[in-house]
Amino acid sequence: MTTTQENPSLIQGIRRYGAGAGGFFRWWKQALLSWLPLRWRVLFGLASNRLLFSQVGDQLRLHIQDAEGLHEIAWLPLPLETEQLDAVLDNRTGKLPRWLLLPASAALQRRLLLPAAAAERLRDVVGFEVDRQTPFTADSVRFDARVLARRADGQLETELVAVPRARFDAALAGLGGLAGSLAGVDASDASGRPLGVNLLPAETRRDRRDAMRTWNWVLGAVALVGVAAAFWQVLDNRRESADAFTRQVEARALQARSVAAQRQQLVDIVEGAAFLDRARSARPTTIELLDELSRRLPDNTYLEKVGIEGDRLLVIGLSPEASALVGRMEGSRLWRAPALSGALQPDPRTRLDRFSMTAELATAPAPATNTGAANGARRP
Repeated sequence: MTTTQENPSLIQGIRRYGAGAGGFFRWWKQALLSWLPLRWRVLFGLASNRLLFSQVGDQLRLHIQDAEGLHEIAWLPLPLETEQLDAVLDNRTGKLPRWLLLPASAALQRRLLLPAAAAERLRDVVGFEVDRQTPFTADSVRFDARVLARRADGQLETELVAVPRARFDAALAGLGGLAGSLAGVDASDASGRPLGVNLLPAETRRDRRDAMRTWNWVLGAVALVGVAAAFWQVLDNRRESADAFTRQVEARALQARSVAAQRQQLVDIVEGAAFLDRARSARPTTIELLDELSRRLPDNTYLEKVGIEGDRLLVIGLSPEASALVGRMEGSRLWRAPALSGALQPDPRTRLDRFSMTAELATAPAPATNTGAANGARRP
Protein backbone atom coordinates (compact mmCIF):
# COMPACT_ATOMS: atom_id res chain seq x y z
CA MET A 1 0.00 0.00 0.00
CA THR A 2 1.38 3.40 -1.03
CA THR A 3 0.31 6.81 0.31
CA THR A 4 1.31 10.34 -0.52
CA GLN A 5 3.02 10.64 2.87
CA GLU A 6 5.14 7.50 2.33
CA ASN A 7 6.32 8.12 -1.23
CA PRO A 8 8.79 11.02 -1.53
CA SER A 9 9.04 10.63 -5.32
CA LEU A 10 5.30 11.05 -5.59
CA ILE A 11 5.46 14.26 -3.55
CA GLN A 12 8.22 15.55 -5.82
CA GLY A 13 6.10 14.71 -8.84
CA ILE A 14 3.17 16.57 -7.37
CA ARG A 15 5.31 19.62 -6.75
CA ARG A 16 6.73 19.42 -10.24
CA TYR A 17 3.34 19.29 -11.87
CA GLY A 18 1.75 21.70 -9.41
CA ALA A 19 -0.44 24.62 -10.31
CA GLY A 20 1.36 26.71 -12.88
CA ALA A 21 0.90 28.31 -16.26
CA GLY A 22 -1.31 25.47 -17.50
CA GLY A 23 -3.80 25.97 -14.70
CA PHE A 24 -3.80 29.69 -15.25
CA PHE A 25 -4.51 29.36 -18.96
CA ARG A 26 -7.32 26.91 -18.33
CA TRP A 27 -8.85 29.32 -15.83
CA TRP A 28 -8.36 32.20 -18.25
CA LYS A 29 -10.03 30.23 -21.08
CA GLN A 30 -13.04 29.36 -18.92
CA ALA A 31 -13.34 32.99 -17.80
CA LEU A 32 -13.34 34.19 -21.42
CA LEU A 33 -15.86 31.56 -22.49
CA SER A 34 -18.19 32.56 -19.68
CA TRP A 35 -18.62 35.94 -21.35
CA LEU A 36 -19.88 34.39 -24.59
CA PRO A 37 -23.63 33.77 -24.99
CA LEU A 38 -24.69 30.15 -24.70
CA ARG A 39 -25.81 30.05 -28.34
CA TRP A 40 -22.34 31.14 -29.49
CA ARG A 41 -20.63 28.55 -27.31
CA VAL A 42 -22.85 25.85 -28.77
CA LEU A 43 -22.29 27.15 -32.32
CA PHE A 44 -18.50 27.06 -32.03
CA GLY A 45 -18.42 23.80 -30.11
CA LEU A 46 -17.24 25.45 -26.90
CA ALA A 47 -20.17 24.37 -24.74
CA SER A 48 -19.97 21.11 -22.77
CA ASN A 49 -23.17 19.68 -24.25
CA ARG A 50 -23.23 15.90 -24.52
CA LEU A 51 -25.57 12.99 -25.26
CA LEU A 52 -26.04 10.61 -22.31
CA PHE A 53 -27.05 6.92 -22.53
CA SER A 54 -28.65 5.28 -19.50
CA GLN A 55 -29.48 1.58 -19.67
CA VAL A 56 -32.75 0.77 -17.92
CA GLY A 57 -33.61 -2.91 -18.35
CA ASP A 58 -33.81 -3.70 -22.03
CA GLN A 59 -34.25 -0.04 -23.03
CA LEU A 60 -31.86 2.85 -23.61
CA ARG A 61 -32.77 6.20 -22.14
CA LEU A 62 -31.34 9.24 -23.95
CA HIS A 63 -30.61 12.61 -22.30
CA ILE A 64 -28.98 15.80 -23.51
CA GLN A 65 -26.90 17.60 -20.91
CA ASP A 66 -26.30 21.34 -21.42
CA ALA A 67 -25.71 24.36 -19.23
CA GLU A 68 -29.34 24.26 -18.08
CA GLY A 69 -29.34 20.61 -16.99
CA LEU A 70 -30.60 17.26 -18.27
CA HIS A 71 -33.27 16.95 -20.96
CA GLU A 72 -34.80 13.59 -21.82
CA ILE A 73 -35.29 13.10 -25.55
CA ALA A 74 -36.09 9.42 -26.23
CA TRP A 75 -36.40 5.81 -25.07
CA LEU A 76 -35.06 3.19 -27.48
CA PRO A 77 -35.09 -0.63 -27.30
CA LEU A 78 -31.88 -2.62 -26.95
CA PRO A 79 -29.90 -3.96 -28.73
CA LEU A 80 -29.33 -0.86 -30.86
CA GLU A 81 -26.79 -0.18 -33.58
CA THR A 82 -25.10 3.13 -34.32
CA GLU A 83 -26.90 3.55 -37.65
CA GLN A 84 -30.29 3.06 -35.96
CA LEU A 85 -29.44 5.70 -33.36
CA ASP A 86 -28.25 8.18 -35.99
CA ALA A 87 -31.55 7.77 -37.80
CA VAL A 88 -33.45 8.84 -34.68
CA LEU A 89 -31.28 11.83 -33.74
CA ASP A 90 -31.30 15.15 -35.57
CA ASN A 91 -28.18 16.59 -37.19
CA ARG A 92 -26.96 18.67 -34.23
CA THR A 93 -27.79 16.12 -31.54
CA GLY A 94 -26.12 13.35 -33.53
CA LYS A 95 -22.83 15.30 -33.51
CA LEU A 96 -22.71 15.64 -29.71
CA PRO A 97 -20.19 13.55 -27.74
CA ARG A 98 -21.83 10.28 -26.57
CA TRP A 99 -21.45 9.20 -22.95
CA LEU A 100 -22.67 6.25 -20.97
CA LEU A 101 -24.17 7.21 -17.62
CA LEU A 102 -23.87 4.48 -14.98
CA PRO A 103 -26.29 4.36 -12.04
CA ALA A 104 -25.18 5.58 -8.61
CA SER A 105 -25.22 2.02 -7.25
CA ALA A 106 -22.52 0.96 -9.71
CA ALA A 107 -19.88 3.43 -8.48
CA LEU A 108 -17.91 3.56 -5.27
CA GLN A 109 -17.13 7.11 -4.05
CA ARG A 110 -14.47 8.11 -1.54
CA ARG A 111 -13.49 11.63 -0.46
CA LEU A 112 -9.80 12.58 -0.26
CA LEU A 113 -7.87 15.61 0.98
CA LEU A 114 -4.91 16.41 -1.27
CA PRO A 115 -2.46 19.31 -1.65
CA ALA A 116 -3.25 21.98 -4.24
CA ALA A 117 -0.30 20.90 -6.41
CA ALA A 118 -2.10 17.60 -7.13
CA ALA A 119 -4.72 19.37 -9.29
CA GLU A 120 -2.55 19.17 -12.42
CA ARG A 121 -2.25 15.35 -12.28
CA LEU A 122 -5.21 14.48 -10.12
CA ARG A 123 -6.00 11.12 -11.72
CA ASP A 124 -2.41 9.90 -11.42
CA VAL A 125 -2.22 10.95 -7.79
CA VAL A 126 -5.54 9.32 -6.90
CA GLY A 127 -4.41 6.14 -8.63
CA PHE A 128 -2.03 5.58 -5.74
CA GLU A 129 -4.94 5.79 -3.31
CA VAL A 130 -7.20 3.17 -4.93
CA ASP A 131 -5.63 0.30 -3.01
CA ARG A 132 -6.03 2.09 0.32
CA GLN A 133 -9.42 3.71 -0.15
CA THR A 134 -11.27 0.82 -1.86
CA PRO A 135 -11.33 -2.96 -1.43
CA PHE A 136 -10.08 -3.30 -5.02
CA THR A 137 -6.71 -2.96 -6.69
CA ALA A 138 -6.05 -0.26 -9.28
CA ASP A 139 -6.02 -2.88 -12.05
CA SER A 140 -9.43 -4.29 -11.14
CA VAL A 141 -11.41 -1.03 -11.33
CA ARG A 142 -12.09 1.82 -13.69
CA PHE A 143 -11.58 5.03 -11.74
CA ASP A 144 -11.39 8.78 -12.04
CA ALA A 145 -11.38 11.75 -9.65
CA ARG A 146 -12.94 15.18 -9.44
CA VAL A 147 -12.28 18.32 -7.40
CA LEU A 148 -15.10 19.20 -5.02
CA ALA A 149 -13.72 22.36 -3.41
CA ARG A 150 -10.56 24.31 -2.65
CA ARG A 151 -9.98 25.00 1.00
CA ALA A 152 -8.62 28.25 2.41
CA ASP A 153 -5.39 26.52 3.44
CA GLY A 154 -4.69 25.57 -0.21
CA GLN A 155 -5.72 21.89 0.01
CA LEU A 156 -8.17 20.24 -2.35
CA GLU A 157 -11.29 18.33 -1.40
CA THR A 158 -11.48 15.62 -4.06
CA GLU A 159 -13.57 12.54 -4.68
CA LEU A 160 -12.43 9.18 -6.00
CA VAL A 161 -15.00 7.41 -8.19
CA ALA A 162 -14.35 3.74 -8.94
CA VAL A 163 -16.36 1.05 -10.72
CA PRO A 164 -15.36 -2.65 -10.70
CA ARG A 165 -14.07 -3.62 -14.09
CA ALA A 166 -16.46 -6.56 -14.40
CA ARG A 167 -19.50 -4.37 -13.93
CA PHE A 168 -17.99 -1.70 -16.18
CA ASP A 169 -17.40 -4.16 -19.02
CA ALA A 170 -20.91 -5.58 -18.61
CA ALA A 171 -22.39 -2.09 -18.98
CA LEU A 172 -20.42 -1.53 -22.20
CA ALA A 173 -21.44 -4.92 -23.52
CA GLY A 174 -25.09 -4.05 -22.97
CA LEU A 175 -24.76 -1.19 -25.46
CA GLY A 176 -23.62 -3.49 -28.25
CA GLY A 177 -22.27 -1.57 -31.23
CA LEU A 178 -22.83 1.78 -29.53
CA ALA A 179 -19.93 1.14 -27.15
CA GLY A 180 -17.43 1.96 -29.90
CA SER A 181 -18.86 5.44 -30.35
CA LEU A 182 -18.54 6.52 -26.70
CA ALA A 183 -16.44 9.54 -25.77
CA GLY A 184 -16.65 8.71 -22.06
CA VAL A 185 -18.39 6.92 -19.21
CA ASP A 186 -19.76 8.88 -16.27
CA ALA A 187 -21.59 7.91 -13.10
CA SER A 188 -24.61 9.56 -11.53
CA ASP A 189 -25.07 10.71 -7.97
CA ALA A 190 -27.98 9.86 -5.68
CA SER A 191 -30.20 12.43 -7.43
CA GLY A 192 -29.43 11.08 -10.89
CA ARG A 193 -27.13 13.92 -12.01
CA PRO A 194 -23.76 13.11 -13.62
CA LEU A 195 -20.74 13.39 -11.36
CA GLY A 196 -18.50 14.85 -14.06
CA VAL A 197 -15.86 12.09 -14.29
CA ASN A 198 -14.71 9.94 -17.19
CA LEU A 199 -14.17 6.28 -16.31
CA LEU A 200 -13.44 5.23 -19.88
CA PRO A 201 -9.75 4.58 -20.62
CA ALA A 202 -8.17 7.29 -22.76
CA GLU A 203 -7.17 4.86 -25.53
CA THR A 204 -10.79 3.79 -26.15
CA ARG A 205 -12.40 7.21 -26.09
CA ARG A 206 -13.84 8.50 -29.30
CA ASP A 207 -13.83 12.23 -29.86
CA ARG A 208 -16.87 13.10 -31.92
CA ARG A 209 -16.04 16.43 -33.38
CA ASP A 210 -18.50 18.56 -35.22
CA ALA A 211 -17.52 18.60 -38.88
CA MET A 212 -18.63 22.22 -39.11
CA ARG A 213 -16.58 23.32 -36.09
CA THR A 214 -13.51 24.02 -38.23
CA TRP A 215 -15.59 26.00 -40.70
CA ASN A 216 -17.22 27.85 -37.84
CA TRP A 217 -13.80 28.81 -36.50
CA VAL A 218 -12.67 29.84 -39.97
CA LEU A 219 -15.78 31.94 -40.50
CA GLY A 220 -15.37 33.44 -37.03
CA ALA A 221 -11.75 34.32 -37.78
CA VAL A 222 -12.76 35.84 -41.12
CA ALA A 223 -15.47 37.85 -39.37
CA LEU A 224 -12.97 39.11 -36.78
CA VAL A 225 -10.52 40.05 -39.52
CA GLY A 226 -13.32 41.82 -41.38
CA VAL A 227 -14.35 43.76 -38.28
CA ALA A 228 -10.73 44.68 -37.58
CA ALA A 229 -10.30 45.79 -41.22
CA ALA A 230 -13.48 47.85 -41.00
CA PHE A 231 -12.30 49.56 -37.83
CA TRP A 232 -8.90 50.14 -39.39
CA GLN A 233 -10.55 51.64 -42.49
CA VAL A 234 -12.70 53.92 -40.33
CA LEU A 235 -9.60 54.99 -38.42
CA ASP A 236 -7.71 55.58 -41.65
CA ASN A 237 -10.62 57.63 -43.02
CA ARG A 238 -10.66 59.70 -39.85
CA ARG A 239 -6.93 60.28 -40.15
CA GLU A 240 -7.30 61.37 -43.78
CA SER A 241 -10.16 63.71 -42.80
CA ALA A 242 -8.05 65.15 -40.00
CA ASP A 243 -5.11 65.66 -42.37
CA ALA A 244 -7.37 67.30 -44.97
CA PHE A 245 -8.86 69.56 -42.30
CA THR A 246 -5.36 70.48 -41.11
CA ARG A 247 -4.31 71.36 -44.65
CA GLN A 248 -7.47 73.41 -45.11
CA VAL A 249 -6.84 75.26 -41.85
CA GLU A 250 -3.24 75.96 -42.85
CA ALA A 251 -4.37 77.24 -46.26
CA ARG A 252 -6.97 79.50 -44.61
CA ALA A 253 -4.38 80.71 -42.10
CA LEU A 254 -1.94 81.51 -44.92
CA GLN A 255 -4.69 83.38 -46.77
CA ALA A 256 -5.61 85.24 -43.59
CA ARG A 257 -1.98 86.22 -43.03
CA SER A 258 -1.76 87.46 -46.62
CA VAL A 259 -4.93 89.50 -46.20
CA ALA A 260 -3.63 90.89 -42.90
CA ALA A 261 -0.33 91.86 -44.56
CA GLN A 262 -2.17 93.57 -47.42
CA ARG A 263 -4.42 95.36 -44.94
CA GLN A 264 -1.39 96.52 -42.94
CA GLN A 265 0.25 97.73 -46.14
CA LEU A 266 -2.89 99.66 -47.03
CA VAL A 267 -3.00 101.16 -43.52
CA ASP A 268 0.63 102.21 -43.83
CA ILE A 269 -0.07 103.87 -47.19
CA VAL A 270 -3.10 105.67 -45.80
CA GLU A 271 -1.17 106.79 -42.73
CA GLY A 272 1.75 107.95 -44.90
CA ALA A 273 -0.61 109.93 -47.13
CA ALA A 274 -2.29 111.39 -44.05
CA PHE A 275 1.11 112.35 -42.64
CA LEU A 276 2.04 114.13 -45.88
CA ASP A 277 -1.29 115.88 -45.90
CA ARG A 278 -0.77 117.01 -42.33
CA ALA A 279 2.75 118.15 -43.13
CA ARG A 280 1.58 120.14 -46.16
CA SER A 281 -1.35 121.63 -44.30
CA ALA A 282 0.93 122.68 -41.41
CA ARG A 283 3.20 124.76 -43.70
CA PRO A 284 2.21 127.60 -46.01
CA THR A 285 2.00 126.82 -49.67
CA THR A 286 4.43 128.14 -52.25
CA ILE A 287 1.76 130.40 -53.75
CA GLU A 288 1.06 131.87 -50.33
CA LEU A 289 4.78 132.53 -49.78
CA LEU A 290 5.24 134.18 -53.17
CA ASP A 291 2.16 136.30 -52.63
CA GLU A 292 3.39 137.41 -49.20
CA LEU A 293 6.86 138.21 -50.60
CA SER A 294 5.40 140.24 -53.46
CA ARG A 295 3.36 142.30 -51.00
CA ARG A 296 6.19 142.91 -48.51
CA LEU A 297 9.12 143.57 -50.84
CA PRO A 298 9.37 146.97 -52.59
CA ASP A 299 8.83 147.25 -56.32
CA ASN A 300 12.50 148.05 -56.96
CA THR A 301 13.59 144.71 -55.55
CA TYR A 302 14.25 141.84 -57.91
CA LEU A 303 14.31 138.20 -56.82
CA GLU A 304 16.71 135.74 -58.42
CA LYS A 305 15.86 132.71 -56.31
CA VAL A 306 13.18 131.63 -53.82
CA GLY A 307 13.88 128.25 -52.23
CA ILE A 308 12.17 126.13 -49.57
CA GLU A 309 14.36 123.59 -47.85
CA GLY A 310 12.39 121.84 -45.12
CA ASP A 311 11.23 124.54 -42.72
CA ARG A 312 13.71 127.14 -44.09
CA LEU A 313 12.92 129.88 -46.62
CA LEU A 314 15.79 131.20 -48.74
CA VAL A 315 15.44 134.43 -50.80
CA ILE A 316 18.22 135.75 -53.09
CA GLY A 317 17.86 138.93 -55.09
CA LEU A 318 18.90 142.53 -55.90
CA SER A 319 17.60 145.63 -54.16
CA PRO A 320 18.71 149.25 -53.69
CA GLU A 321 17.57 149.04 -50.08
CA ALA A 322 18.68 145.55 -49.15
CA SER A 323 19.51 146.49 -45.55
CA ALA A 324 15.88 147.51 -44.95
CA LEU A 325 14.39 144.29 -46.28
CA VAL A 326 14.67 142.48 -42.95
CA GLY A 327 12.38 145.02 -41.33
CA ARG A 328 9.86 144.61 -44.15
CA MET A 329 9.93 140.84 -43.78
CA GLU A 330 9.22 140.87 -40.05
CA GLY A 331 5.70 140.41 -38.69
CA SER A 332 4.50 137.94 -41.31
CA ARG A 333 2.35 135.01 -40.21
CA LEU A 334 4.02 132.76 -42.79
CA TRP A 335 7.57 132.95 -41.41
CA ARG A 336 9.59 134.17 -38.52
CA ALA A 337 13.11 135.36 -37.67
CA PRO A 338 14.06 136.75 -41.09
CA ALA A 339 17.77 137.64 -41.36
CA LEU A 340 20.44 138.35 -43.94
CA SER A 341 22.65 135.31 -44.35
CA GLY A 342 25.69 137.09 -45.72
CA ALA A 343 27.21 140.48 -46.56
CA LEU A 344 25.65 142.67 -49.17
CA GLN A 345 27.47 142.58 -52.49
CA PRO A 346 27.16 145.57 -54.87
CA ASP A 347 26.35 144.70 -58.44
CA PRO A 348 28.25 147.09 -60.77
CA ARG A 349 26.06 146.27 -63.72
CA THR A 350 22.75 147.18 -62.05
CA ARG A 351 24.19 149.33 -59.28
CA LEU A 352 22.05 147.35 -56.82
CA ASP A 353 23.05 145.32 -53.76
CA ARG A 354 22.88 141.57 -53.97
CA PHE A 355 21.41 140.02 -50.80
CA SER A 356 20.74 136.61 -49.41
CA MET A 357 18.06 136.31 -46.74
CA THR A 358 16.68 133.37 -44.77
CA ALA A 359 13.64 132.83 -42.55
CA GLU A 360 12.00 129.95 -40.68
CA LEU A 361 8.64 128.96 -42.05
CA ALA A 362 5.82 129.17 -39.55
CA THR A 363 4.10 125.78 -39.16
CA ALA A 364 0.59 125.40 -37.78
CA PRO A 365 0.05 122.86 -34.94
CA ALA A 366 -0.74 119.42 -36.27
CA PRO A 367 -4.41 118.43 -35.97
CA ALA A 368 -5.27 115.75 -33.36
CA THR A 369 -5.06 112.26 -34.78
CA ASN A 370 -8.18 110.09 -34.52
CA THR A 371 -6.53 107.23 -32.58
CA GLY A 372 -9.69 105.15 -32.48
CA ALA A 373 -10.13 105.40 -36.23
CA ALA A 374 -6.47 104.50 -36.79
CA ASN A 375 -6.76 101.52 -34.45
CA GLY A 376 -9.97 100.54 -36.11
CA ALA A 377 -8.28 100.61 -39.48
CA ARG A 378 -5.67 98.17 -38.19
CA ARG A 379 -8.25 95.91 -36.61
CA PRO A 380 -8.77 92.84 -38.88
